[in-house]
Amino acid sequence: MKRCVYSILILGFLMLWSSCRKDFDFSRSKGNLAFSADTLYLDTVFTNIGSSTYKLKVYNQSNEDIVVPSVRLRLGENSGYRLNIDGIAGKSFENVEILSKDSLFIFVETTYDIENLSVDKNQFLYIDAIKFDVGSYEQNVELVSLIQDAIFIHPDRDETTKVIETIKSFDGNEVVDTGIQGRVLLPNELNFTNEKPYVIYGFAVVPNGEILNIDPGARVHFHDNSGLIVPADASIHSNGNLSSDPDALENEVIFEGDRLEPLYSNVPGQWSAIWLLEGSTNNIFNYTTIKNATVGIFSEGDPNSNKLTITNSQIYNSSSFGILGRNTSILGENVVINNSGLSSFAGTLGGKYNFTHSTIANYWNNSSRQFPAVLLNNFVLDEDDNATLADLTEANFNNCIIYGNDNPEIQMEEIEDDNVVFNFKFTNCLIRFGSRNTNLTGPNYDFDDTNHYEGNIFNQDPIFFNTDRNQMLIGEASAAINQGLAIFATQVPFDILNVDRTDSPDLGAYQHIMFPEEEE
Repeated sequence: MKRCVYSILILGFLMLWSSCRKDFDFSRSKGNLAFSADTLYLDTVFTNIGSSTYKLKVYNQSNEDIVVPSVRLRLGENSGYRLNIDGIAGKSFENVEILSKDSLFIFVETTYDIENLSVDKNQFLYIDAIKFDVGSYEQNVELVSLIQDAIFIHPDRDETTKVIETIKSFDGNEVVDTGIQGRVLLPNELNFTNEKPYVIYGFAVVPNGEILNIDPGARVHFHDNSGLIVPADASIHSNGNLSSDPDALENEVIFEGDRLEPLYSNVPGQWSAIWLLEGSTNNIFNYTTIKNATVGIFSEGDPNSNKLTITNSQIYNSSSFGILGRNTSILGENVVINNSGLSSFAGTLGGKYNFTHSTIANYWNNSSRQFPAVLLNNFVLDEDDNATLADLTEANFNNCIIYGNDNPEIQMEEIEDDNVVFNFKFTNCLIRFGSRNTNLTGPNYDFDDTNHYEGNIFNQDPIFFNTDRNQMLIGEASAAINQGLAIFATQVPFDILNVDRTDSPDLGAYQHIMFPEEEE
């Protein structure tokens, strides 16, 4: 009996308490909502590729709990935008509740097919709006996206099995399934123009015996886990030109990921690599920017050939290596590399490397790193730690800056063998190498040995403009000013911005400037 009376009293109290609460009494909204933005810009997306998810915050600043009778897209069900409110996806919602002094998140995405346009344009603004309430209480938040047309290169898919095509072989001889998704470029795809950007899914392979020519101003975008493969007897010529606008880089060839939103503009590891296989030859990159890859360029094999020439080019934000050479041949002039998860340049398993007036820096700050800006070695280890050795025929760095936010920023890993040479030399370079790291000792670090080091400057600040933004120009107080040897400046008479350096050559890829005031 007592238990029954107790239960009745509790039930009565709860009913009385809940009847006194106002939390469940919602008033109709009266057009006084506030928003985190009057216009939501979803930035640039490619046709038929979904955008990132953007967030709009809706505030109820009143002292009442309110209900908004209608939240909807102006274009209704035909809109290319999508909304998500409280975990529910849709394009229109009814009776959306917002508590007093509280807020509501609306998530917005878009996908649009540019073929739906009745006019021939490579890009256009796609505009819609989120409409809150109706009649005199109606409020709008505009939605704006730039939709850009593109040429898409992707693997074929078997219509029956729906399996995505994989590359069967690289050399055109024995058919071996590599397991890598992608396909060989067709004859009409061997000239990338600047008319539309290119978007590559999987790996695009240059056919044997062919050259992939890329015109000035071309834009090449890669999806996740995608890249370019240049196999034996094939070449890539990235034919960029000097740009008048150092920000727009209108004449440069640019390789980057396929996410165009500013959020992704400097995110490393968005795509795989440009992979130059053994047997490919005469690969040329001029006025080219490569950014946000896992490895910017991976060149392997052919140490005695003209394997890779890279000039007036920049490689930034590589999650592993900017340039990774493996027993290969690389000539670099006016090359700028920065922000790499491992090394900005690594010449491994020997090879032949010559860099002149280049800035090889590493100010990686996304995580700790275990390798310096420049790494040289003459071996590769198998899974059982057995070493394969090869000659480091030459590795010359002339009038270069090799610096970063770690110390030291050069490392020479040599397994000594009477049958293998290990030749390298740094001449008139600005190098970061402090004495605190006692692990790097021995004859390869004898800075008085003129066979390996001559005319270098150690541990003096190059004073880069902004390493976080990959703006690697040097200022008027830089230790690199007028420290270059004239003989190397004669070989590379103009810096990466086409400034004459022959009279008083600075180290690195840039002649110094007076820094403008940095924008806040």
